[in-house]
Amino acid sequence: MSGVDREKFEDALGPEPADEEPAPTIEAARFRQVLGHYPTGVTVITALEGGKPYGLAANSFTSISLDPPLVSFCAAHTSTTWPHIREAGHFCVNVLGEDQEQLCRLFAVTGGDKFAGIGWKQAGTGAPIIEDVLAWLDCTIEAQHEAGDHVIVVGRVHELGLAHHEGKPLVFFRGGYGRFEA
Repeated sequence: MSGVDREKFEDALGPEPADEEPAPTIEAARFRQVLGHYPTGVTVITALEGGKPYGLAANSFTSISLDPPLVSFCAAHTSTTWPHIREAGHFCVNVLGEDQEQLCRLFAVTGGDKFAGIGWKQAGTGAPIIEDVLAWLDCTIEAQHEAGDHVIVVGRVHELGLAHHEGKPLVFFRGGYGRFEA
């Protein structure tokens, strides 16, 4: 951007173009199909709100920063669980292992007591750490950003741990679950 003083703009990339063309229309099914070719790990995001545990499955988890330690996940605006996590102000990211597909399916649906018969303990914030997950990160909500039909949730990590050093992750790819072989 020659000739533009970047310090005058809040966005380090500079001003938005004045005559921006409208975004192309992308068919939702095609968008999902193409993005399905990008493998992701699978997590269950949990919180304790009003003394009750809540959780949702998420493959939209990523690390953001080492200093300070920040992570993020996305929750759909239609989620019935997200309002409870937001109200709690904290969450735990539970990284699922290759043998936890059924657990993921349980937390991927709306309704029911998702924690019935599931072993868990409280992290420092009170959020549930699910028994036998590969790893976990206990976080407080740092920020929320509206993004289309989802909210991007940024969390500050306060505590974390590994449950299984030798375990392999559950992977989501092309609309199905799979295993990782190194």
